Amino acid sequence: MKHIISVLLENEPGALSRVVGLFSARGYNIETLTVAPTEDETLSRMTIVTVGSDAVLEQITKHLNRLVDVVKVVDLTEGVHVERELMLIKVRATGREREEIKRLTDIFRGRIIDVTDRTYTIELTGVQEKIQAFIGALDRSAILETVRTGVSGIGRGERVLKL
Repeated sequence: MKHIISVLLENEPGALSRVVGLFSARGYNIETLTVAPTEDETLSRMTIVTVGSDAVLEQITKHLNRLVDVVKVVDLTEGVHVERELMLIKVRATGREREEIKRLTDIFRGRIIDVTDRTYTIELTGVQEKIQAFIGALDRSAILETVRTGVSGIGRGERVLKL
């Protein structure tokens, strides 16, 4: 099962390395990882997507809570939450393909952010399934390059991750 773990940690050198090291040392895989400072410049928020059973997630959570830099750990998938991923994708767009790619981009509510005679660069935001569906709808030979941010998530409503 996919889990989205949100970690509040001290914004200190080496904190990211210690969290990633914990995962690799125990053989847990990180599907996606995003990290950035919060509104409090002394703290960073890390969002980790991993796959595992509830027992594995419990172990991950216990190990994370033992790290000195970690302030708080929450599994966002335990409650209602909003998640998004950003993808930039450069595709070959020549001749009749141009209109088809533009139409597909509109259907997926993406934006064409750069245009040349032979390429489009498209920005698409959504859940991972939407991003994958867009990639699947394209002709594989048309894809020149992709860049994905990984998942960012936040609890819905009054649910907040703070000290």
